[in-house]
Parts: sequence; structure tokens; C-alpha cells
Amino acid sequence: MIYGYIRVSSDKQTVENQRFEINGFCERNLLAVNRWIEETISGTKNIQDRELGKLLKKMRKNDILICSELSRLGRNLLMIMGILNDCMSRDIQVWTIKDNYRLGSDINSKVLAFAFGLSAEIERNLISQRTREALARKRAEGIILGRPKGSKSKVRKLTGKEAEIKALLDQKVSRSAIARLLRVHRLTVVAFVKEFQ
Repeated sequence: MIYGYIRVSSDKQTVENQRFEINGFCERNLLAVNRWIEETISGTKNIQDRELGKLLKKMRKNDILICSELSRLGRNLLMIMGILNDCMSRDIQVWTIKDNYRLGSDINSKVLAFAFGLSAEIERNLISQRTREALARKRAEGIILGRPKGSKSKVRKLTGKEAEIKALLDQKVSRSAIARLLRVHRLTVVAFVKEFQ
């Protein structure tokens, strides 16, 4: 299937220019858009909160997504690269008109997908490194991180099931059977009963 994707950031902008460009491109290349997706939303919004996110989940191998330019997919490079990497890994083609990209399963696309994947990995590593540095700085400042030593969380996996467990124990149901009923490990039930009896 061929999908035409149009995004504008505000109500004051019109979708007609993008639609005109895509229709013109399709006419010149003897293609037809099977479904249009239009949305008025900022490109900085999380992809899952956009119509584009829903569309990408539905798209299958060899589908084509046509948009006027890459900036319609997202506001920043990492977001766009993430979308393109996802599409290429699933053999979904992304075609843009102004940028003249035809990203699919050819060698150029695979090189780009590798670059996108590498960039995303570098970004994840940088975030992890910044987090470790921030934690180290807090420790150096004497700030105690995490739960105080010796304290235990008040919330357990079975918190809120005390009455149900007590009723089952009163009926002489074994801890193993209770664990199966509650879909937890037997030792989770044993520890919970020991702590709250």
C-alpha cells in the first residue's frame, strides 16, 4: 500500500501544499495513494502520540510512505533517524519529494540505516554516561542516593492481596497452590506470609 503523510504544526498552516506536491509526484510516477494521513501537531510530540505512530504500526513489508520532506516526520534529527531506521528494518520504504530520498532496501538505504542505528546507540551511551556523571557528582556532594540502608519497600508484589491470601490459608490451601492462583513464584507467597503474619 502507498500512504501519503501530511503534517502541519498549527491550524494556521494548510495541508493543501503538501497534498498538491504528493499528488503531482504520484501522477508523474504513475502511482496512486491508497490512504492519506493528515495531522495538525508539533513534530516534537512523541511519535506514539501522533497519527504517524499509529500508521507505522500498521504498515507492512513493501508498503511505501510518501511525504513532502523529511522534516514532516519529526522536528529533530534523532527522531527522524529513529523513524527511518524502524521503517528500513521492516522493509517499509520512505519516499520524500523535496529531499528526493527513496529509502528502501537498496545498499544506500542500508548504509543510512547503519548510520542511523549507530547514531542512536551513541546517543543512548551519552545519556547513560551523563546519568552516571550526575549520580557521581551527587555522591561527591554527600547526597545519599536510593533507599536508606536496612529499609524495605512497603509495597510488595502481593500487597493488597492480604485478605485473599489469609482466606486461602484458613481453608488450608497450600502456599504452592496460592502461588499458582496468584501467578507468582511459591517463594514470593512464602516470604509474603512470613512478613505479614
